Amino acid sequence: MGTTRITMTPGARRALAAASRLFYEQGIHAVGVDLIAAEAGVTKKTLYDRFGSKEQIVVEYLADRDDRWRAFVTQWLDRTEPGSVDRVLAVFDASKAWMTESSPKGCSMVNAHAEISDPAHPAYAIITGQKQWMLALFTDLVRDVAPTRADELARTLMLIHEGALVAHGLRIFPDPIGHARDRAGELLKDADDRP
Repeated sequence: MGTTRITMTPGARRALAAASRLFYEQGIHAVGVDLIAAEAGVTKKTLYDRFGSKEQIVVEYLADRDDRWRAFVTQWLDRTEPGSVDRVLAVFDASKAWMTESSPKGCSMVNAHAEISDPAHPAYAIITGQKQWMLALFTDLVRDVAPTRADELARTLMLIHEGALVAHGLRIFPDPIGHARDRAGELLKDADDRP
């Protein structure tokens, strides 16, 4: 099921920037279109003219974050040697940098899923799609290091990674993503089964 996106006008971009900040800081359900319009300096009518509904604003918010995340992690991967353990660990390095720069409250997809668990919601596919992409990414990266155990190790790395993102947002202990990276490195060190 594809997600419908809108063409962004300058006013829509301003509204999306305001909505993105508010949704991330306060939660999707807590933020109404009146507040988004006020923060963006547009009328509520303009907001509905551009997006059609609050659901579409949520779709655009999550899709924009997903697009930016995928580009961000790809840049980190491009700096590493293909087929190396360092390439797998670069995902953790990218996550740590991303969280430090733009996600102090944890993963926006995990946070959104806490509020949107209905598969019929148009943003649900974006949330689950990002996590499916992450699993596929780990699987592809691990396949280069441990081809016979790629599926099993990728799932384990995904669980470690996602747990670290949640722990980062909760701030229970310092540097959970660095801790997760270290554990992932230990798993991968013993996993190399290339001929």
